[in-house]
Amino acid sequence: TLRAAEKELLPGFHQFEWQPALRNVSTSCSVGIINGLSGWASSVDDIPADTITRRFRYHVALVSALKDLEEDIMEGLRESGMEDNACTAGFSAMIKESCGGMGDVSEKHGGGPAVPEKAVRFSITVMSVSVLAGEGEDKVTIFTETKPNSELSCKPLCLMFVDESDHETLTAVLGPVVAERNAMTESRLILSMGGLPRSFRFHFRGRAYDEKMVREVEGLEASGSTYVCTLCDSTRAEASQNMVLHSITRSHEKKLDRYEIWRTNPFSESVDELRDRVKGISAKPFMETQPTMDALHCDIGNATEFYKIFQDEIGEVYKKVKPSREERRSWRAALDKQLRKTVKLKPVMRMNGNYARRLMTQEAVEVVCELVPSEERREALRELMSIYIQMKPVWRATCPAKECPDQLCRYSFNSHAFADLLSSTFKYMYNGKITNYLHKTLAHVPEIIERDGSIGAWASEGNESENKLFSSFRKM
Repeated sequence: TLRAAEKELLPGFHQFEWQPALRNVSTSCSVGIINGLSGWASSVDDIPADTITRRFRYHVALVSALKDLEEDIMEGLRESGMEDNACTAGFSAMIKESCGGMGDVSEKHGGGPAVPEKAVRFSITVMSVSVLAGEGEDKVTIFTETKPNSELSCKPLCLMFVDESDHETLTAVLGPVVAERNAMTESRLILSMGGLPRSFRFHFRGRAYDEKMVREVEGLEASGSTYVCTLCDSTRAEASQNMVLHSITRSHEKKLDRYEIWRTNPFSESVDELRDRVKGISAKPFMETQPTMDALHCDIGNATEFYKIFQDEIGEVYKKVKPSREERRSWRAALDKQLRKTVKLKPVMRMNGNYARRLMTQEAVEVVCELVPSEERREALRELMSIYIQMKPVWRATCPAKECPDQLCRYSFNSHAFADLLSSTFKYMYNGKITNYLHKTLAHVPEIIERDGSIGAWASEGNESENKLFSSFRKM
């Protein structure tokens, strides 16, 4: 019984068809888990791929994900008062794609095959399903994922033992996935739902990527580049001067055009001029991502920054010239000790989501303030955190317009106040430099929310918590 149930849940069980048939995609449709390297015609000169990868066919996995939601979709149809048998066409599904690298996934005492000790996972979440009620009418949403960041709604599509910095292998393994996805945007899926064949169109949104991954697949220079942002062309120096007023200008098409300029150098410019013309594009973008910001990594990036500010305030860096390494180490030790003693926060090697959430609270700031000598600096720290706490729900909420409308309205005001505080009181840190996520938090949030309705719902949290599961299964 368990075997039978399992078969129905895994991709490759349900019958479906595409109209027109998918271009450049193999037609076998009763497939479960396949080798992610299948379809590689390796020539004699090729080095054999030093990776193991397993995946589902993208379209087969989507069918399975939709069939999982069959009851919810049918119920949504009934609740919106539509005739079940009248609605067979005009369905569309919005898909969130997440992809992220994982650090150490070595087996503890395994004698498995020699593969890179790093892995990359790619997963999908069905965010919503809507249907066109009739000719010329508006779309009606009949299903919305209530927990878009849960590991239950986030379905794995592809697992590979690859270091995410290994561009060649990554592009080779994700190539077929991208090809299948592109083919699906031009066809309709015919799938039986509630006993009747219905036709679905898919909209793919690659939004749950951390910045490293976005830069990797969209051909941008790495995160330390002068071109600080994956959404606009600003340089780090500009972003630290003008912290708030930027608008989203990058898109996948534009990146491809710029890559062509980088490759051909039509105006015969020097490297520096050319680089300035293409704004830091130096490889071919091979996968389209939506220009957005990932809420989880934003949390982590900003908490890392605050953690540094706390140390510098304990050591009164604003008065000093360059503090020595020993001094810095002692401030860090004092901060860690204080946080551990009072808010029970154990020091971590690398900032993670849970630590970030607990560090970015008024309570933690009060604790840090006990170590800060001057009262006016304490006030500044308290104010900095209180503005941040006002801003954070806006890009964390699944639906900010419902959950925190007031903070959403005041976001621009708050981000201006925050930026003013950084560029005056904390000038020693932000003179000519700013971190990538802080720039996005201050400059781009309102525009992204206006476009997508939410940032929090599209976070990479689901994929990240699955990474953790994957790691622990592999270590067992």
